[in-house]
Amino acid sequence: MTARIGIVTFPGSLDDADAARAVRIAGGEPIALWHGDDDLRGVDAVVLPGGFSYGDYLRCGAIARFAPVMTSVVERAHAGMPVLGICNGFQILCESHLLPGALTRNDHLHFICRDQRLRIENADTDWTRNFDAHSEIVIPLKNGEGGYVADEATLDMLESEGRVIARYLGGNPNGSRREIAGICNERGNVVGLMPHPEHAVEDLTGPSTDGLGFFSSVLTSLLEGASR
Repeated sequence: MTARIGIVTFPGSLDDADAARAVRIAGGEPIALWHGDDDLRGVDAVVLPGGFSYGDYLRCGAIARFAPVMTSVVERAHAGMPVLGICNGFQILCESHLLPGALTRNDHLHFICRDQRLRIENADTDWTRNFDAHSEIVIPLKNGEGGYVADEATLDMLESEGRVIARYLGGNPNGSRREIAGICNERGNVVGLMPHPEHAVEDLTGPSTDGLGFFSSVLTSLLEGASR
């Protein structure tokens, strides 16, 4: 049975088609989900893609968190459904309180777009289990408000509980505290990642195929969950 992975489109989403393609290349079935519909259409997992949902008015992701689809996503995430938020999707997960902290304006106040080296810190989540812990990967990074911030107590908690899933290497590109590029919730089913794995799934178009591991990981997680 092929896993059905929902890809949510908000007004201003840019990378929903890329995320759907990455799911398809990994071997899953992408299912289009609309922001104004709270029906998740029986999907097994959800990807919140990158872009500028609702034009990034107020704060990035601050309006998208109130979209009808997010009511269902939050409910299912609390029940254990895997959810991946990429870039703007990461911002939405923080605004929805599925993940702690927030994403703020890059410390250099410029939009950044480059191939970025990362180290996988946690290979035990639903979205990273096909990586080796401490492996280094390269995937694109493109953001204007990608600096991850949280208070010291929250940062210490994320570190002590192993909830930092990826860290920037080769210099901090946006001022993220402790070079954090991605985090997960306590259960490991919800992951937020600022760089874009969906743009690194084929040799023809990406700097690598390293991003494919995020999408194959969730398929492995779902397959093992179904076999229990």
